[in-house]
Amino acid sequence: MSKPKSKSPAKDAKKAEAKAIEKAATTSSGIAAATSQIESLFVTRLYRAPLSAYAPKVDAAELEHSCYAIAEDDEAGQQWCEENDYPGYTSYASLTDLPWRFPIFKDIVKALDKHIAAFAKDLEFDLGAGKLVLEDIWINILPEGGTHASHIHPHSVISGTTYVAMPEGASALKLEDPRLAMMMAAPTRVKTARRELQPFIYVKPEIGDVLLWESWLRHEVPMNMAEEERISVSFNYKWVD
Repeated sequence: MSKPKSKSPAKDAKKAEAKAIEKAATTSSGIAAATSQIESLFVTRLYRAPLSAYAPKVDAAELEHSCYAIAEDDEAGQQWCEENDYPGYTSYASLTDLPWRFPIFKDIVKALDKHIAAFAKDLEFDLGAGKLVLEDIWINILPEGGTHASHIHPHSVISGTTYVAMPEGASALKLEDPRLAMMMAAPTRVKTARRELQPFIYVKPEIGDVLLWESWLRHEVPMNMAEEERISVSFNYKWVD
């Protein structure tokens, strides 16, 4: 007659622990853990589409040529960039009337107005009798090694960028979780966390893409690792009565 096998104390302890955890999960919520409901709240929306999705169509090569021509002639902008240690070139502080000066920028704004309207509808804004209108639009030319530090766009409602030249190795757009500063005691996320839970999101646009986001969303352009220049046109829209 064979002897009965002795039970492992370690296995018995693990089984007891598992049962205790299951019981606690069930009794604390009143329902089994398997039926728990988790939803995402206060969602941050990011709009992405080809600029050409709405008329008039803008020729990418012509736009790139125009950006370089404007940068070359804009002595005030060049001086501002030099005095403020801004890498490359921006027309942000020097030219406030690009759509009036250059027909191609007027066409860009006509197309952007329609993208903005589509995004505002998705955001379910109640604009009342008011509307979203262009506040400012500017050129960015970022050379190899150039960066644009983390920032927001105060006093605007929707901000965005359309991409003119994105050579191989050019920087993606880096977006920051707007709650990050309030997560004082929270542990870091695992590297494999779901996209909606990651503290930073990198978006690599294609030439001709337009990206839109609400202006409070903090964002930056990391170092441009491409040997060629990264060119984009950024803009803000405000709410007026």
